[in-house]
Amino acid sequence: MIDHVHDLACLQNATERLLIAVAKMDNAAVREPSRLPGWSRGHVLAHVARNADALVNVFEGRPMYASAEARDSDIERDAPRPLDEQTEDVRESAARFRAATEAPGDWSRTVELRNGVTDSAARVVFRRWVEIELHHVDLGIGYELEDLPAEFTEREIGFLAERFSGHPDVSPTRLSDGTRAWSTGRAGDPEVTVTGSGADLVGWLAGRRDGGSLSVEGGTLPKLPPL
Repeated sequence: MIDHVHDLACLQNATERLLIAVAKMDNAAVREPSRLPGWSRGHVLAHVARNADALVNVFEGRPMYASAEARDSDIERDAPRPLDEQTEDVRESAARFRAATEAPGDWSRTVELRNGVTDSAARVVFRRWVEIELHHVDLGIGYELEDLPAEFTEREIGFLAERFSGHPDVSPTRLSDGTRAWSTGRAGDPEVTVTGSGADLVGWLAGRRDGGSLSVEGGTLPKLPPL
């Protein structure tokens, strides 16, 4: 069962860690490349802020983004801003998201995200937590996949395994971190077993690592579709 109250507390902690880390940068660092191809750190921070506002739209029954083009243009517009503007935008947009979660509402209701994806309102909080944690790593400022909270890592592996479950282009796959196991890919007996640390598994599933450090038995490492 999803506990959105617990997730809101975890999200708040993750957001504060991000803001503390970002405050140690300077304007030159914001303009430097992030770990995401074609994006500066400013792009990442702009996306984090605009994603918060987009999820407010979701909670309030509006389209997440006016269009894919509008989403991209907003990020490009905001990416070049100096550090103080970026930081304040991340902080203020996070506060707007928090305010939206405090409005009365049915947390079990189904809401629509991008590209026709639907989910429960309660799990939107976890999705936002994902945005904060992974994009903190993407900034390349000392926060690594190994630094992610253990609870988050385990849940994100399960979340992404579920996302690829039944996908026709992913062979039946068993995932294990040595103590826990997940299944993903097409239905059927697992053809491939992929074993590694939680950080390496979540990195591969989330497209942040190539999977070269994972152990693969029964075939080759499946190629995952983009998120």
